[in-house]
Amino acid sequence: MIVMKFGGTSVGSPEMLERVANIVKKNLDRNPVLVLSAMSGVTDMLIRGTKQAEIGDMQGYLETHKKLKEKHLSTINVLMGNEKDLIAEISKFMDSLLNIWKAIEVLGEVTPRAMDAITSFGEKMNVRIFASYLNKLGIKARYFDADSFIVTSRNFGNACPIEKHTRKELEKLVMPSMREGAIPVITGFIGKTPEGLTTTLGRGGSDLTATFLGSLLGAKEVWIWTDVNGVMTADPKIVKNARPIKELSFIEVTELSYYGAKVMHPRSLLPVMEKGIPVRILNTFNPDFNGTLITKTPVENKDVVKSITYIKDLVLLNVTGRGMLGVPGIAARVFKTAWEKGANVLMISQSSSEQNICFVVRKEEAQNLVDALKNEFELEILHRDIEGVEKIDNVAIISVVGAGMRGTPGIAGRIFTITGKNGINVIAISQGSSEYNISFVVSGNLVEKAVQILHKELIEEQ
Repeated sequence: MIVMKFGGTSVGSPEMLERVANIVKKNLDRNPVLVLSAMSGVTDMLIRGTKQAEIGDMQGYLETHKKLKEKHLSTINVLMGNEKDLIAEISKFMDSLLNIWKAIEVLGEVTPRAMDAITSFGEKMNVRIFASYLNKLGIKARYFDADSFIVTSRNFGNACPIEKHTRKELEKLVMPSMREGAIPVITGFIGKTPEGLTTTLGRGGSDLTATFLGSLLGAKEVWIWTDVNGVMTADPKIVKNARPIKELSFIEVTELSYYGAKVMHPRSLLPVMEKGIPVRILNTFNPDFNGTLITKTPVENKDVVKSITYIKDLVLLNVTGRGMLGVPGIAARVFKTAWEKGANVLMISQSSSEQNICFVVRKEEAQNLVDALKNEFELEILHRDIEGVEKIDNVAIISVVGAGMRGTPGIAGRIFTITGKNGINVIAISQGSSEYNISFVVSGNLVEKAVQILHKELIEEQ
């Protein structure tokens, strides 16, 4: 048995749903369990309509409502014609949505709990449409709303599924249909609190639904269908010779994802990492291509460096001062302040003399954090123990990733020789003890040049 998850671009139109149905048909012998996202753009439209309602923009949310309804009803018409029962069911969802938006307009605010309930509508409508389409094609299928059996924490907007409680619900609700030979078509992205309130799983939520179910069901593999040929050696938008990577380990994918690569969110890999269940990244537009296989153990091959990725639009903050030398607790206070302000620290580097701590945050978090740090160290700055908090705008983190780097001498030297001879100044460097990645900071104006040169010399020529 395999779990197959299809993202928004894979199910974003009648033509794409036809493609997905053909993929399912070819893999019926694998006993697939399907996890579907909302149609592409639908979740954004649901959020936009909710915000329009919150500020009292009736004309705006009525127009958004009209577009949402037309998108789903026209999909039904193209795939199945005048399916009255299905049309009535989707129309009922749209009526409920409109009533919720009207209530939000009156109240003038939307709670996280309400937002989760609203954003679940996209997945719920899509699984109903696709399950009906499969049945029309003669493929026995049944839809399931994940908020009827996936039990999560109460953290609306970013909930975590709970294995113990979900296993019982899964056995009671979904397994009987599977034993009868029906393909489950399950909503991604959503779950429920122990009290039965709808939650959403946050970034990478549909991937997490798929891997979580794969873990509970003991799947042979989890297949993530998207719009690219797998995980790439670099961003193909800036590196024309970027190519798909045949195999990666979980830890390599985690490193790549953290540093900007558009692959699975690290959290969504946790359920299958624990069970050692492989994940395959596949392309709905090129279904015969093998994609990228992600496994527990790093693959031994000649490729020392697997991929080069980056994050742009960042800010480097520097806390410096001779008075920091040997004073305990300075770093703790720096990062406690970052935590209190909700800033995500992407990279840290500290001089061995303890006179400098630098770290990288996103642009939108930077100024607020600078002000907070100046307030936290007001006394030290007054006494000149700390010189201040320096802010360097428009920087980027580049990360060179590969399990083969571990124990291979000279990789760091080669990376910085390449950047140096090409006039790329490295502002800060960080390397974890795992040796699976070397990350460094450069000016945002140089990031594309740096990635192209490093890809050419470390990947294309290795």
